[in-house]
Amino acid sequence: MRRRLRRLHWIDWLILALLAGVVLVVWQRITGTLNYKWQWHRIPDYILRWDDETGRWHANVLLQGLITTLRVAIYASILAVILGTLLGVARTAGNLAVRMLARTYLEFLRNIPPVVVVFIFFFFLSEQLITAFEIEGWARAIARAEDRAVWEFFFGDMRLFPSLVSGVIVLALFESAFVGEIIRAGIESVGRGQREAARALGMGWLDEMRFIVLPQALRRVVPPLANQFISLVKDSAIISLISVQELTYKTAELVASTRMIFEAWITTAGLYFLLCFGLSMLFRRLEGQGGRRRRGQVFSPR
Repeated sequence: MRRRLRRLHWIDWLILALLAGVVLVVWQRITGTLNYKWQWHRIPDYILRWDDETGRWHANVLLQGLITTLRVAIYASILAVILGTLLGVARTAGNLAVRMLARTYLEFLRNIPPVVVVFIFFFFLSEQLITAFEIEGWARAIARAEDRAVWEFFFGDMRLFPSLVSGVIVLALFESAFVGEIIRAGIESVGRGQREAARALGMGWLDEMRFIVLPQALRRVVPPLANQFISLVKDSAIISLISVQELTYKTAELVASTRMIFEAWITTAGLYFLLCFGLSMLFRRLEGQGGRRRRGQVFSPR
């Protein structure tokens, strides 16, 4: 830490001082000009609350939203990787029609605003799937069941399960376009010689993909997939527009009921930063460990 501080140039200190001055001016303007009354002491109560009846701490509005954000991001990323892998494989398939269909889907999603994608998939696909599979009735039945605690651990309040499913489907379909391009790049990075050797051994296209290409491609695309997961966490704020009760939606509700505009949104920004920065550090560490393990396997004596 000391070495890093010594490397700071005087211009760096000047920039930090200017940033601190800007923050101070904004703070004074909010406090003085807008006559805003800060209520930071109330924020912790909206993260955790003490229940006198149960004698336990319970997640309150902001923490509930953060947990829902994590659930949506995890489930949507799993579905996006599955769909993206299929799209990536289709983009490199020998059949022209399959390649064109996959490319049309990818280009369509990558070149229109995310908000438009959310509304298109929500009204034209997600709602139809929920109705077709009677997910609302199924969720209500589980909400009244004795073993609902297990379901609520993984999916939260089962009364809100249909909206969670909608958010997961919408995010997964949107993110699968970007995952598909990552997978395609990974597949194309595998040497042509290896694929020709697989064909020379009599392998079909499916076996070639299963045993030769995909294992190498997926290993190479882990870092960009990790970055895409972090991007998905941030993109999950969009689904608040379709009433999925994740962190952004819960914050908007909190602001509407308490008028703590700055405190609520600054806290939410901090929660998003801590979550995404923590995930970034975790993935970077795992990537470093994986790289050292692979180098050890390459150079270890037999």
